[in-house]
Amino acid sequence: MKPVHILLVDDEEPFVAAMVKRLAHRGYTVSHAFSGKAALALLREEPAIEVVILDVKMPGMDGIETLQEIKRQFPLVEVVMLTGHATVESAIEGMKLGAFDYLMKPCDIDVLLTKVQGAADKKRLHEEKIEEARIREITGRMV
Repeated sequence: MKPVHILLVDDEEPFVAAMVKRLAHRGYTVSHAFSGKAALALLREEPAIEVVILDVKMPGMDGIETLQEIKRQFPLVEVVMLTGHATVESAIEGMKLGAFDYLMKPCDIDVLLTKVQGAADKKRLHEEKIEEARIREITGRMV
């Protein structure tokens, strides 16, 4: 199975540096952005990104706004929300807007990676179904 390509989006640079190292050490391909706008630009440049780990509290475009734009522009990309400032309201809103899951900082790396793998599996399954539908449309028969 190919490694998951993750985009880590957080405005706390030391946290990002540490997480990029930890994720890369475990075999993940990791891109990072320090803002929602930068994340959207990277998603346009790197179509292989499958899962976004997204901080909720960021200056400028916050995580909820970024999630909305990701889901609008890149509907198959899965998003795991991550925050140290969680509220029940933001968790519920994130899930309503299509986040795959929601975790509190600091979270156990193994728990995070379980969520990331689940999100990647969901995206890959959606892509397979889309491909099968395209093949059926082209061939006019079941795959």
